[in-house]
Amino acid sequence: MPFFNFDTAGHLLFGSGAVARLGEHARLLEIEKILVVTDPVLRQAGLVDRVTGPLQEAGIRAEVYDGGEPEPSLEVANAAAKAARSAGMQAVLGLGGGSNLDVAKAAAAILAHGGSALDYMGVNTVPGPVCPLIAIPTTAGTGSEVSQAVILTDEQAGIKLAGQSDHFRPALALVDPELTMTCPSKVTADSGIDALTHAIEAYTNVDYREFPARLKKGESSPFDGNHPLGDALAEKAVELIGENLRRAVREPENLQAREGMALAATLAGMAFSTCGVAVVHALEYPIGAAMHISHGEGNGQLLPFVMRYNLPYCRERVVRIGQLLGAEVTGLSAEQAAEKSIEEVSKLSRDIGIPQRLREFGVTEDMLEGFSRKSYTIKRLMRINPRVPTRQDLLEILQDAF
Repeated sequence: MPFFNFDTAGHLLFGSGAVARLGEHARLLEIEKILVVTDPVLRQAGLVDRVTGPLQEAGIRAEVYDGGEPEPSLEVANAAAKAARSAGMQAVLGLGGGSNLDVAKAAAAILAHGGSALDYMGVNTVPGPVCPLIAIPTTAGTGSEVSQAVILTDEQAGIKLAGQSDHFRPALALVDPELTMTCPSKVTADSGIDALTHAIEAYTNVDYREFPARLKKGESSPFDGNHPLGDALAEKAVELIGENLRRAVREPENLQAREGMALAATLAGMAFSTCGVAVVHALEYPIGAAMHISHGEGNGQLLPFVMRYNLPYCRERVVRIGQLLGAEVTGLSAEQAAEKSIEEVSKLSRDIGIPQRLREFGVTEDMLEGFSRKSYTIKRLMRINPRVPTRQDLLEILQDAF
């Protein structure tokens, strides 16, 4: 009988004000010296001090590497690891959005096993446990604090690369919604629609009982397809996003909305990191790398178009997504209800300012062929999608989204 797996961070501490307890939890991990991976914006905003303070109070030496950047490159992760090794650090803490958390994950692998960030891209390339790793998000979207994924940009190849290993899952994920209060509205929107993409792809991917037939003999996958536990997490995430994302964007000081989005992002991260992400992400990777747009913004623009492509294979689930977002589908046919649900996703995206067409990112029509070709090579995301696409299918999705 087919089975599914479920893994997440070693320990999750969630709640407003939770950062005050960082020191005692780091002590439980026997940490004495830790590198904080962050960026200059968060340092200037005072969020770094909110992390280093509790660490120092617990007698833990904390050094700061603030070279993080949006959509970080392999080189940034290598530089963070070098900083950790030079300072004699034994542990790594990622503070920020998914970009900083991913840099911290890669740095923790390098610190433990040597080599460079490129060595840990791909599936199950980390040979063993990384050094003690703590993740503290300051945005509500990526779910990186609980996931096994690292996304870094190979600037020479012009594409984003993924590393996936359960060793990348942090020993401690500390989610304090208060740390998202300074997050700008655009970043709140981009990260929030990213969380919605995670939840929807996890929920609509191929069923875990059907997925093994798509694997070749001896082939493994970091994902299992949708399963009952992932469904519960994804459904709650979608519901929370429908209730809170618009408010979090429009009312940045609304702590209730921030708490709802922080929880939604973490739940969606738990769901997608076992159930998988699929064609939305595969299409975004080359577009994001080429156009230098945020991962969440790219995902949000593509999401409705991929949902429509997948519709014949997951219609009931698409209708349920619409209902969770607040769409009224009573009395509609199955086809009408599904279309209403996709429009509800598009409306949410529009309301928070996500561009609705690829051309708004500066994409030109002659780029689409190359994007489809690069996306098609990401087989781990093709085979987990409910509808396994051809390269022509991917090109047609991009043409529709253009």
